[in-house]
Amino acid sequence: MMKLYTYAASPNSFKVVAVLNHLGLAGQVQILDLISRPELKPELKVLYPGERTPTLVDGDFVLWESNAIMQYLAAGVPGQTIWPSDRRGQADVSRWQCWQLAHWGRACGTLIYERLLKAMFKLGTPDETAIAEGEKDFREYAEVLDHCLKGRKWIVGDKLTLADFSVGAAMVYAQPARYPLEGFGEISRWFAQFGELEGWRKALPPPRPA
Repeated sequence: MMKLYTYAASPNSFKVVAVLNHLGLAGQVQILDLISRPELKPELKVLYPGERTPTLVDGDFVLWESNAIMQYLAAGVPGQTIWPSDRRGQADVSRWQCWQLAHWGRACGTLIYERLLKAMFKLGTPDETAIAEGEKDFREYAEVLDHCLKGRKWIVGDKLTLADFSVGAAMVYAQPARYPLEGFGEISRWFAQFGELEGWRKALPPPRPA
């Protein structure tokens, strides 16, 4: 059985769990949550010196980086449609996954950290300068996403793909992190569709304590 070292509340781990649910692989992967089971950290360090999640172990093959794991999982399921089989389709999806890592995730991550994680883990008061920069970045990249979603049901067309899971994961915290989504109607319309995905709903992080 494959092992997935993960922390579901992290957007990068959450999107992998959502994908394996969507692909029907949940029963074939043993999820090992390092927050609830910290004794697993030495085991993870042997596999990946960076000690980061998600990390997937499939026999003697160890794979880290969330988007690479998603591609690997999807490629192993015959008939799936979220990872295209043609070269251009794969490039299109991969383009958005790279964009998510380089730009979108960073902007969302700043707001998540300052407005959510600092309070949860008592890491000090929010840095208003960092928040202002995060909101500026968010609006810049939200304009790109909102524009590209016009006339499309999903990011790369009418079919759900890994691009949607990658970019959509950080949207789970849009409300508590107070993303400046005003004026980005296409993003709101697109993200509302995720509530209809059973695999996505099953992967949602547990409610935060008040």
